[in-house]
Amino acid sequence: MSRTPHEPQIRTGRIALVVFDGVTLLDVSGPLEVLHQANRNGARYESTLVSPAGGDIATSSGPTLAGTTAAAGAGPFDTVMVAGADHLVDRVPDDLLAAVRALADQAGRVASVCTGAFVLAALGLLDGRSATTHWRHAQTLARRYPSVRVEPDALHIHDDRYVTSAGISAGIDLTLALVEADHGAQVAREIARELVVFMQRPGGQSQFSTAIATPPPRSDPLRAVTEAVVADPAADHSLSALAASAAISARHLARLFRTEFHTTPARWVERVRLDRAQQLLLDGHSITSAARLSGLGSDETLRRAFARHLGTTPTEYLRRFRAAG
Repeated sequence: MSRTPHEPQIRTGRIALVVFDGVTLLDVSGPLEVLHQANRNGARYESTLVSPAGGDIATSSGPTLAGTTAAAGAGPFDTVMVAGADHLVDRVPDDLLAAVRALADQAGRVASVCTGAFVLAALGLLDGRSATTHWRHAQTLARRYPSVRVEPDALHIHDDRYVTSAGISAGIDLTLALVEADHGAQVAREIARELVVFMQRPGGQSQFSTAIATPPPRSDPLRAVTEAVVADPAADHSLSALAASAAISARHLARLFRTEFHTTPARWVERVRLDRAQQLLLDGHSITSAARLSGLGSDETLRRAFARHLGTTPTEYLRRFRAAG
């Protein structure tokens, strides 16, 4: 699932992929391969690996990116794409901020892959804009940068000259979308065929996430409630029942969910039940059994939950995620 709030006409040509020590390799190699295939189909992209100080860069998985170009004096570029890494969620290095700020000021289009969105957000470039990042870190991005409209289910989002993508492999989806904007659907389609990937992947990134990966609640009543729901999703978890179990008012409980999880109790409970249903399906249960044991109830309720949260059906989900054999 992709979003395009305000997609401009973009210049093509020079593209900087911003890298740094600890960068996720696929955040870099995925987009590079799409651009390489684009050039084989008549495009004229000139891709450059740019880092804050230049030289060799160690990736998180071990291989070294050799001979990167120092950011100072490297521009201007038509597109600047910032790769991601786990450590950017905790802190964005000052030299990386300075490098991206200088490059972005001269670029016609600025993009990020995965947690590279934390760099753009830290610079204020995403204020008042829609953006996405890896599903695991979407809540952190929204909490830390409240001026950014974080959409955790999107694979990539275009908002004016800024483009952000979901986690890791979604950098391929993002770059295919950039190529399509620059050179049309037929070129992007040929690249997707060559790489054996979807031109537009079905569903959003929520189908890869888990509801119980939310940060631990800070308040004791909310912690008790969420632990009870996760332990037995099929039990009675109406708002009144949850509030009674925590010995607080329903209004106060709803306020705690809104403050800490940015959602309602009912929606959070449904997401936990859906998470359990996903696992039950993967474990070999039928749709009817998964609906009953997860607390979703009926086949139809389960199908609606899949459509609402994951953008797919139970059958299609099984086809994608059941064991490769």
